[in-house]
Amino acid sequence: MFPEPRSREELVAFLHDLHKEFRARGHEWENNTLDDFLEALAAWVNDSLGAYRHEVEQIPPDGDWNFMARALHAATSYE
Repeated sequence: MFPEPRSREELVAFLHDLHKEFRARGHEWENNTLDDFLEALAAWVNDSLGAYRHEVEQIPPDGDWNFMARALHAATSYE
């Protein structure tokens, strides 16, 4: 089951877990380079309505797209 973070702290924990998984088994990921990962991320966000429909769910109407864009951009230089 996919985790559903409901707070900033849960999102941080999810990202730490994802990073641990990458360090342990990233070589098994289909998109295991930053280039491939970002391309797949953009493609998935673009197609996310279909992904949600496939799972018989609705995309969250109150998702904070600006927050995620800021977080991803900040990660390019944040230490």
